[in-house]
Amino acid sequence: MIATIAPTQPKRLTLQVEFLGDQTTVIRSLDWDRDRFDIEFGLQNGTTYNSFLIRGDKTALVDTSHAKFRELYLPQIQELIDLTKLDYLIISHTEPDHSGLVRDILALAPQVTVVGSKVALQFLDNFVHRPYERLQVKQGDKIDLGQGHILEFISAPNLHWPDTILTWDHGSKILFTCDVFGMHYCRERLYDESLTEIEEDFRYYYDCLMGPNARSVLAALKRLAPLGQPRLIATGHGPLLQHYIPDWLERYQRWSQEQSQAGNTIAVFYVADYGYSDRISQAIAHGATKAGATVEMMDMKSADFQEVRELVERSQGLVVGMSPVSGEFAPHTRAVVSTILGSVHAKQRVGLFESGAGEDESIHVLAAKFRDLGLEPGFPHLRWTGQPTPATYQRAEEAGTDLGQWVNRDRTIQQMKSLDNDLDRALGRLSGGLYIITAKQGERSGAMLASWVAQASFQPLGLTIAVAKDRAIEALMQVGDHFVLNVLEAGNYQHLMKHFLKRFAPGDDRFAGVKTQTASNGSPILTEALAYLECTVATRMECSDHWIVYATVDTGRVAKPDGLTAVHHRKVGNHY
Repeated sequence: MIATIAPTQPKRLTLQVEFLGDQTTVIRSLDWDRDRFDIEFGLQNGTTYNSFLIRGDKTALVDTSHAKFRELYLPQIQELIDLTKLDYLIISHTEPDHSGLVRDILALAPQVTVVGSKVALQFLDNFVHRPYERLQVKQGDKIDLGQGHILEFISAPNLHWPDTILTWDHGSKILFTCDVFGMHYCRERLYDESLTEIEEDFRYYYDCLMGPNARSVLAALKRLAPLGQPRLIATGHGPLLQHYIPDWLERYQRWSQEQSQAGNTIAVFYVADYGYSDRISQAIAHGATKAGATVEMMDMKSADFQEVRELVERSQGLVVGMSPVSGEFAPHTRAVVSTILGSVHAKQRVGLFESGAGEDESIHVLAAKFRDLGLEPGFPHLRWTGQPTPATYQRAEEAGTDLGQWVNRDRTIQQMKSLDNDLDRALGRLSGGLYIITAKQGERSGAMLASWVAQASFQPLGLTIAVAKDRAIEALMQVGDHFVLNVLEAGNYQHLMKHFLKRFAPGDDRFAGVKTQTASNGSPILTEALAYLECTVATRMECSDHWIVYATVDTGRVAKPDGLTAVHHRKVGNHY
């Protein structure tokens, strides 16, 4: 059964309802035109918010939807069930895209018992502002709905919020995962029929939201293992997973093992559900993982002091978000900060950011305390006014990358020395042209000097570029993104190469002092370039420490028909 309701909002919103068998129904809120999400990473294919109704002798609703779907979702759920007879509302986590209609459900179903982790119920209290029946659950707890539907709960903190639980239905063998195993991909096709069509969105989602919590992913997978393989993974975003479950599970396991062993550790302390602390911390963490660092995130609201101490002691870098000066959690978060200060050592670096809630502790006071303990800043303090913009998130991601590169500096130097001298010199004889890649999306922009560029196809005209994973511009070169390849001219490139080779602070304008004009795709063209090509990213291939980006060429122009492309000759082959 599929029911589609026409939206009343200007952006295209639809609702899809399907029966999954085993007395289980999915209600999918399809957000076709959403192009930004969470830590402000771009969406090429919109997204969905999936919730589920399980009927036994008792009935449970797993998650709700985004508040923007209120006019569509609430009439539909009332067609499916008399809400005055709903027994349980399971909160996988309290992020607004899944719990945005909890208050509405409680108003229509005041008798319902809300099920969630301890942290989830604490968060929920802060935005429903009304009494409700509650059931706090932890790892291994169960609810029997009758008719074989025994729901078991799996603790999965930090995936990607600290309050996350997963739900396993012993009767149907369906695993309800909310964000875990999800992807931002909006189509009416319910299942993962085509692996190749969605695997890139699956990986991109993992990299942005799960990769920075790789160790937590491994812990959750370990807790899931005794339950066996599900017949269906009911995700909170995108298609439900049915056809390639062993493959999806293996990817999460492999990627998380690789990430958790990648490099030195950065501890990221934030205050969940306070201002924009979780969003900014996630952006910083994503940037750090791009640089090969292992990230461990900890919510200061619910942190255990001994765990804080142990994490700080084994970390090479620290990131701390400012906590509130007052309120229920203020005494605990202040104690966590004191524990951090009491556990640091002078060989670490620290980065600080404001939460943006308007009543943060002073970032300058905390910075002075770290400075007195001998810690140098890992990046300039992240401060902003009002709601964070895409440029704010870009600056946060670049700050994380800078800190990640610093904590792994010794490993990087060792890798540069690791190749055999003859092989190193031989590989260095591979030469390439000199190019500047430029891109702009709204307030975000980037540029990169490149030499690993080659034409790759005639029909369509296409080229490939190797982009290191820790390059800031990588975030602007996802599938469907546009950029310009600027070809540098022999004998007239040194000043441009010097400009774009220098180290930019997070958020710095890469084009300050450089003459540019705007391409038809919105990216900057370097006025002094020999030629330029406007390109669209068609696909990407992961290649160890680089992404191989294949792009089609849309248009181009030569400024100097007699000019020659600048060529780069290296002496060694194991670093730039």
